Amino acid sequence: MSNIAFGVVPSRRLGKSLGINNIPCKFCSYDCIYCQVGRTINKTIERRNFYNPYDIFSSVKEKINKIISENGKNSIDYLTFVADGEPTLDINITKEVDLLREFDIPIAIISNSSLIWREDVKNDLLNFDLVSLKIDSADCSLWKRINRPHKKLSLETILNGILEFRDDYRGKLITETMIVDMQYPEEAIEKTAEFLKEVNPDKCYINTPIRPPSEEITPPKKEILLKVIEVFTEIIGKGKVIPLKTFEGSEFIISTTNVEEEILAITSVHPIREKVIKELLTKQNITYETIEKMVKEGKLIKLNHCGEVFYMKNIKSRKNKPGGQNDR
Repeated sequence: MSNIAFGVVPSRRLGKSLGINNIPCKFCSYDCIYCQVGRTINKTIERRNFYNPYDIFSSVKEKINKIISENGKNSIDYLTFVADGEPTLDINITKEVDLLREFDIPIAIISNSSLIWREDVKNDLLNFDLVSLKIDSADCSLWKRINRPHKKLSLETILNGILEFRDDYRGKLITETMIVDMQYPEEAIEKTAEFLKEVNPDKCYINTPIRPPSEEITPPKKEILLKVIEVFTEIIGKGKVIPLKTFEGSEFIISTTNVEEEILAITSVHPIREKVIKELLTKQNITYETIEKMVKEGKLIKLNHCGEVFYMKNIKSRKNKPGGQNDR
């Protein structure tokens, strides 16, 4: 279970984030066209037990001890549930959070929001110090086109669930809206902005697909992105709307014990640029032949996106056909 915890990964929203991959590849309620993990293999809204909470705790504890011993106490800003699928599908998530409180490090979760209408999921999310909710569109046609949700999900129900959660939550709430290269009717942009204004999060992040997506999706045209930023800023307020226009940086922190294992754990969730991997290996005095060997052995795959080379763990979701195998 050592691959459950990964990083530390530099995050544009969370700083130095130690990731927790609590969902196997790839159980998700969505099959987003831009997902960096790949296509959904098991599209589901059924919560279940994936890992023993104590195994997750042990994996995180081992990782924290290694990172702190090698890099100091200030090397982790958040423990972040960010997975190969939707993290709230994990029915044990509150138990895991309770166990992780031992480390006195803020705990965050990055969720697609799809199950927040469920009372049990809402109560689980209330336990986090920071909750990031995906709200790509409040327009149903765009939601279906971009997120390709499970057939039993209702956007109206999800949006109402987000508002109910906002009323009860006392931690830091942020939202993330992914903008891709497609047409966005102005009324749909305004509808999403008006909803985000009602949610009133601490920050509204606007993102673009800067890493290799599951489909042939590219970042939006400049005029579309500028229009979204303009409308969001006008409706929500300048101080709250944050465009994420640059990549997160190269300040990854990995343990020196087993570099190959560390790279596979990170790239299972987070494709890494070739130049960043080269920097990581240089810091560890390891030659680039290590990466070439991992590719040859089928452990890593090489991806191209917007003129850059990325490496990712060779996982099933990068081989699956569009639409996912199950839609229960």
